[in-house]
Amino acid sequence: MLLPNITDSGGVPLSVNFDSPEDYLVFIFQIVFATTAVLVAGPVVVTILATRSLRLQNRFIFMLNTSVCDTLVGLSVYYIGLFDVQEGYPPRNGTLNLLPSLLGVKVITFLFAQFDRYFAVCHPFFYTHYITQRVVISANVFCWLFVYSQTIILNFVPLSKALQVSVFGTVSLQVMVLTKVVMTVKLYVVARFQLARDPPSAERESKKESLKIIIFVVISFLVLWGPAFLNIIIRFLTGRGLTFRNQATNPFGIMARFNAVCTPSVYIWGSPALREALVKTVWGRVCPSCRRR
Repeated sequence: MLLPNITDSGGVPLSVNFDSPEDYLVFIFQIVFATTAVLVAGPVVVTILATRSLRLQNRFIFMLNTSVCDTLVGLSVYYIGLFDVQEGYPPRNGTLNLLPSLLGVKVITFLFAQFDRYFAVCHPFFYTHYITQRVVISANVFCWLFVYSQTIILNFVPLSKALQVSVFGTVSLQVMVLTKVVMTVKLYVVARFQLARDPPSAERESKKESLKIIIFVVISFLVLWGPAFLNIIIRFLTGRGLTFRNQATNPFGIMARFNAVCTPSVYIWGSPALREALVKTVWGRVCPSCRRR
């Protein structure tokens, strides 16, 4: 069965040529992945927005922000995964780096979430008085403004200035990743020793749950995104690294985007409150027999 050549009609060609069984597997995988990401992350967004008890907790605001990113990443795969798109240099049928920048938003959001959990557990007095919901919402908005302001600058300033902004962004990203690693170790120590000394209580279990979630999420993010990050550094420093035909055939990019499924899955697995609200808000409406009595 031959698929139409979109190039002939003046449109964007598909990501593969369908000359081999592997091409079909790549194309089908992209469709399955995009649909899975939307169906896993999307309900988390809807659930948190529709559940007041979750919206009032700072940790769920961070979950909401990353889940919005994950939903958009899933939707973006319907384009960058199914069509011949190259976001690197030189770009081809790209999105002006608007879609890849979603990963940058997640990096900064995770960093803020780590600091949020650290202060909540280790400095509860300071946290209660100063880390208000307005502060948390402002931090999440800042993640979007910071990343996309750089993206816009890169697209509209002269090449010389764009290179300077790109260097600044790359260095900032390396600092953020190193900080995330340090904070992950710090949160693990806090969860392992400090919370173990606290008397049993609902607040203690809530803090333990939130720390477990953020540690698992950040570790999975670093593992999946790490190869792409190392390849970017190698290409930035040496000009070599690995290049691929397009986004659909880039295994590093696929691994990085897989966070769009992994992250909300960890949220659902690690938070009973989110699971219960998810059943009532989404799953229970789609499948009434799944609703808990």
